[in-house]
Amino acid sequence: MVIKNPLMQLFGQSPFTPLQEHICVVIDCANEVPAIFAAALDHDLPKVELIRGKINTLESEADRIKNELRAHLPKSLFLPVDRRDLLEILDLQDSIADTAQDIAGMMFVRHMTLPNEMREPLMELTTRCVDACNHLGKIMEEMNELISSGFRGAEADKVMYMIDELNKIETDTDIHAIRLMRLLFENEEEIGPVLTMMWDRVIHWVGDLANYAERAGNRHRLLLAR
Repeated sequence: MVIKNPLMQLFGQSPFTPLQEHICVVIDCANEVPAIFAAALDHDLPKVELIRGKINTLESEADRIKNELRAHLPKSLFLPVDRRDLLEILDLQDSIADTAQDIAGMMFVRHMTLPNEMREPLMELTTRCVDACNHLGKIMEEMNELISSGFRGAEADKVMYMIDELNKIETDTDIHAIRLMRLLFENEEEIGPVLTMMWDRVIHWVGDLANYAERAGNRHRLLLAR
């Protein structure tokens, strides 16, 4: 009888295998954020509830993978990368899913309206922040090749370039966020003080999607530098 090692089943050929599984779920979570904004601003509450349910399910799955990885990553495990780096990347990825869940919860419990002139800037910011999350996913796809190359050579150069591109996307989101925040406070009287405060929080959460993606990318940069 062949005895299967559950640790090897979890990691497969690469220590990044569970992280890659995790980021796929996280990205699915982030990709639902533009849709829930669109539904909320169209006052389609049943659709808001439906999308919120999807995000909650995905976030729970991300948590399951995260907890399984933590439980099966002993301190003594020999890895081509530092255990702490893996866990840091995992936590940053997981923060993306947590933030998407926070946004979905706000859209569900509060009737969030906006002046028409703010809708397009909000969607532009959100789309660009989700772009950052998807770009992080592309970086994660390269990890197996990066390990095979010993974190050197053309593959390392390719990943470093991808990380630089991720930084550029995050910088672009900052520009969109400033534009949107300026519009928010210009329309504060129409929106009302309480709703303005709530949108301020939501806009920062949207920006956090890109911030966490960039921080995870920069953690990969440290792997290349060692």
